[in-house]
Amino acid sequence: MVRKVLLIFAVLMLLIQLFRRGRNSSASASPNAIEANYQVPKEIGLLLRTSCYDCHSNNTVYPWYSQIQPFSWWLQSHVNDGKKELNFDQFNTYNIKKKKHKLDEVVEVIEKDEMPLSSYTLVHRKAVLSTQDKDKIIAWAKALKNAIN
Repeated sequence: MVRKVLLIFAVLMLLIQLFRRGRNSSASASPNAIEANYQVPKEIGLLLRTSCYDCHSNNTVYPWYSQIQPFSWWLQSHVNDGKKELNFDQFNTYNIKKKKHKLDEVVEVIEKDEMPLSSYTLVHRKAVLSTQDKDKIIAWAKALKNAIN
């Protein structure tokens, strides 16, 4: 009986490998990207790309395990949720009020250590933000918010 259950499980795991979701990758830079429309210092841009853009842009760098179902589905769900919340590649499509609100949220989630997600930094060690990195992003987000009119 146990062998039969394991065999069925193995067959199901093989079958779900045939069902793939789309990838979050864009062929070109977005004209609506935050850095295309606002001042993003090089250091801040690097921090955002390393710690935020996999889930909050149109280009995700996928890890090796993203080729395996059901991990791929779970990962893509996180990316889709992140992009719904904030997409740096679509930032200029937001109205002024929403832009300012999103920058407030950037400050808030970094101050509360809610972002980047601990489940993300567990695998992506380079995405861990130091206290100085957090302070830089927070200062930049606040300054950008005040500059938007």
